[in-house]
Amino acid sequence: MRNQALLNALTQLTGHIDSINEWIGKAVSWLVLVLVLLISYDVGMRYFFNRGSIALQELEWHIFSIIFLMGAAYTFKHDDHVRLDLFYKSRFMDDYRRAWVNALGGLLFLMPFCLLIIISSWPFVSQSFIHAETSPDPGGMPYRWILKASIPLSFSLLLLQGLGNSLANIVRIIEKHR
Repeated sequence: MRNQALLNALTQLTGHIDSINEWIGKAVSWLVLVLVLLISYDVGMRYFFNRGSIALQELEWHIFSIIFLMGAAYTFKHDDHVRLDLFYKSRFMDDYRRAWVNALGGLLFLMPFCLLIIISSWPFVSQSFIHAETSPDPGGMPYRWILKASIPLSFSLLLLQGLGNSLANIVRIIEKHR
């Protein structure tokens, strides 16, 4: 009876993690439209009016970086990351073995890697904030720390999604043994 309560709690926790990353992924997807509009405007201004903007070009790659970084957890949630399907989708891998691969891969590889990136990027972000880092280019973007802060934030979301995915696979493994 207690085991079932634990499995229900783990399932509920993974549902909350999934909903957080689902919401963030959908919110970030709107940045794709913003990016397309900015690039269209930038190209139009450069080619038709011979007027370019360094700040606008930097904003474009900042937005692209945020889309890429913040979309990683959403992509992982939907199992759309690149993997070696030669083994993962082979006839030797049933759902039970895939659950083991996913659980162990998340716990042993994904989560430690995310922690490494979060810990090692934090001084990078804090120094940028402390020194009020701006673009080195004349007319470039201010507040570069905001872009740099998206690195540990996005890897924290990926770590959270990796935890949720690993827990969901552990629940599958336990339920298979019942």
